[in-house]
Amino acid sequence: MITAGIEFDAGAPVVARKLIGTLLLWKGVGGIVVETEAYDESEPASHAFAGPTRRNAVLFGPSGRAYVYLSHGIHWCLNIACREAGHGAGVLIRALEPTHGIPLMMKRRESADLRLLCSGPGRLGQALAVNASVNGRRIDAPPFVLAASTAAPRTVRGVRIGITKATERVWRFGLMGSAYVSRPFS
Repeated sequence: MITAGIEFDAGAPVVARKLIGTLLLWKGVGGIVVETEAYDESEPASHAFAGPTRRNAVLFGPSGRAYVYLSHGIHWCLNIACREAGHGAGVLIRALEPTHGIPLMMKRRESADLRLLCSGPGRLGQALAVNASVNGRRIDAPPFVLAASTAAPRTVRGVRIGITKATERVWRFGLMGSAYVSRPFS
């Protein structure tokens, strides 16, 4: 699947980097992707590591689908499934620069701090009102919008955040200089 100039039948790190700078909207609300993390079936930090289950089935299905899960019983997290060589992988959308539906996102988050509105996967999920009903939906079809960046974004990379396994993987990607990432890149 190709959408917004991104081939989702590719390795998760490739897809994660290419998503930086794209416009991502859910029901008209969202912004510019400024931070992502890649996860692959071959490494133990991935939800796909143990193979297909009812919870992670989207990661093993067609690429370009939303994989949504509840983290710590509190936060809905938005990922995009991608496939390379027939195995499960996905990209966690960690942060957006809010551009569309800002008043609604502020209401949902009960926050007026634009910088923190979608900074981190839990905040992003709450601001976009992502929940289990989003799981499995195509990201190239309404009510999603995924549009290519008008300029080639400058990206940075670093280690993933909040994991205890495969911590050496430099699979976190961000938009250079963005004030909207969940944590600064070193």
